[in-house]
Amino acid sequence: MNASATSSPSDLQKKVSAVIFDLDGTLLDSENVTKNAMKEFLARYGKVLEDGEDRCVGMTQSESARCTVEYYGLPMTPVQYTEQLITLCKLGWANPKVLPGVDRLHRHLQKHGVPFALASNSVSANIEAKISHLPGWKDRFAIILGSDEVKSGKPSPDIFQEAAKRMGVSDPACCLVIEDSGVGVQAARAAAMNVVAVPSRSEAHRVTAADTILHSLLEFQPELWGLPPFEDWIDNALPIEHVDLHGIFDNSVFQEESGGGSSGLIDQIYGSYLGWIRVNEHEPLKVIADIREDPSCPKTRVIKVIPLGGSSDSGGFRSTQKVQLTLTGYLRRENKKEITGCDTTITEEEKMRATAALDLPIFATASHSNQCEGL
Repeated sequence: MNASATSSPSDLQKKVSAVIFDLDGTLLDSENVTKNAMKEFLARYGKVLEDGEDRCVGMTQSESARCTVEYYGLPMTPVQYTEQLITLCKLGWANPKVLPGVDRLHRHLQKHGVPFALASNSVSANIEAKISHLPGWKDRFAIILGSDEVKSGKPSPDIFQEAAKRMGVSDPACCLVIEDSGVGVQAARAAAMNVVAVPSRSEAHRVTAADTILHSLLEFQPELWGLPPFEDWIDNALPIEHVDLHGIFDNSVFQEESGGGSSGLIDQIYGSYLGWIRVNEHEPLKVIADIREDPSCPKTRVIKVIPLGGSSDSGGFRSTQKVQLTLTGYLRRENKKEITGCDTTITEEEKMRATAALDLPIFATASHSNQCEGL
């Protein structure tokens, strides 16, 4: 994904008083749950989900069902398809994966008294099913709206206008919408609201009308929208929930092995991260993991691993062997080109900052973890 800011920071210094979030693909990795359920469902009818399937992203439930039934020639009505698919989806919804930076931004808005709403093209019952397993989520939003509560779903502006109305915000310019899909961006624009897009790689080309495009909410800067800035950076490094990846280290590149299961490397993990790499019982080695698009293979990412404070063969660490890579922090890059993915050079100063940060307990937890399993 070649996500980038589409406006300069000086253009984005606007004052917003409320934020409206989409749900699927913006806050939760629930679209992958739906995709896996579709694979299983289509297989029952001898159909194969096409690679890069994204024609239904952002659609309402009824629109998506009609689109899928017609495209794959399924022997059922859209209503029957929906009922059967949701049964499969609910298994995945019971264990939702929150996307990077989401809880952090929610806590920040709550701390500063900024109201925020949830406005999704999912119907209300499905929203309930998706967030009910997440402690505190049902209470953190000022408003929760599904597409079945308004006349028309996205790309109509109805749902965003209704959310603003219920929050008591009369000026749409005071609302900031955070979306991942093209239809969501269209809806925000139709509502005359500001919009930040955090798309998947397959959806990035559809969100160019957004004010700015980010790889993940870890890149979000509240101060550009007249909101209080984050205060949780520690010497230009941000603690994150640990991400554990298993794979092969070869020629300074980490290649994930998912073992037939789902990848731990969701689309929104992009940029420069602090962490640890471990081989068997050896002590873990400090590293920077620089995650970028592979220029030789579109829509594919490459993870370049840069050892810190020692050579690549220290502590039993050498090329072409199974390792565990644990990401514990996000590195804020000094170069302004970082968000565009144009600059992949890690400076010596950044290496020094990363090395120092990994000595702090909040980033160094992984160094005391148990021996890796399955290596």
